[in-house]
Amino acid sequence: MTDKEVERRARALYEAREKRLPIAPFTDVDPSLTMDDGYIIQRAFTELLVADGEIIFGYKAGLTSAAMQDMFGVGTPDYGPVMASTIRGDGATVSLDAFIAPKVEAEIVFKLAAPLAGPGVTLRQARAAIGAAMAGLEIVDSRIENWRIRLADTIADLGSTGAAVFGQAVTPSPNLDYRLVGMVFSRNGELVATGAGAAALGDPVAVVAWLANVLGEHGITLEAGQVIMTGALHAAVPLNPGDTFTAEFDRLGSITLHVDGSEPTEKEAIPG
Repeated sequence: MTDKEVERRARALYEAREKRLPIAPFTDVDPSLTMDDGYIIQRAFTELLVADGEIIFGYKAGLTSAAMQDMFGVGTPDYGPVMASTIRGDGATVSLDAFIAPKVEAEIVFKLAAPLAGPGVTLRQARAAIGAAMAGLEIVDSRIENWRIRLADTIADLGSTGAAVFGQAVTPSPNLDYRLVGMVFSRNGELVATGAGAAALGDPVAVVAWLANVLGEHGITLEAGQVIMTGALHAAVPLNPGDTFTAEFDRLGSITLHVDGSEPTEKEAIPG
């Protein structure tokens, strides 16, 4: 890609986010776009948001399950920044008009008490840096029309992040095995999914180490106070007007998200 192409694609995502209108996949025009190309666009997109006053609150990991990696034909997770303006508290109500095509998924979230600078961060070092664990709900959303994403598209689009809901911070026990933390996910009181921490790269703490090492290759340090969203424990569930979602985690408590009952405004894609 030329610098001009990177700037144009980053600007297209920025405008799609602002207007809540999807765009055609970049890979429709250029199927050769790679994971690295996606991250180049992501960094340019992030720079536009930060210049506009956004603050990076932490990072999210995606494709942390073997099933999702197989779907995209990769052997590694991906990542994107989490912006402070997208964070909501437990029990929050969201409007569908704030998104394009939102879905929700439950995951384990960590808050760092100490910085982590890769490469070379070990699982033990990652665990020692964790200051708190939280139940989390991520609203994934895509600026790409109809979720027709390939790997480069979703990476460029901040990992398809929309918003996040965090529960109460829990001081981690040194003996707690996050692989075994179970989760029950319900919509309007009906069970729709279950999961366990091991769904996230085999161990959610391994996600923290992986992220620190990957970012470290680009000179980025995970800072104390930042949050790490470690990846979905189940398949994402679409949001509908009036829905209430609850995720109940072993050891971490429960977390709830309400969806406003109003029908969303119909959105049409921005012409490419």
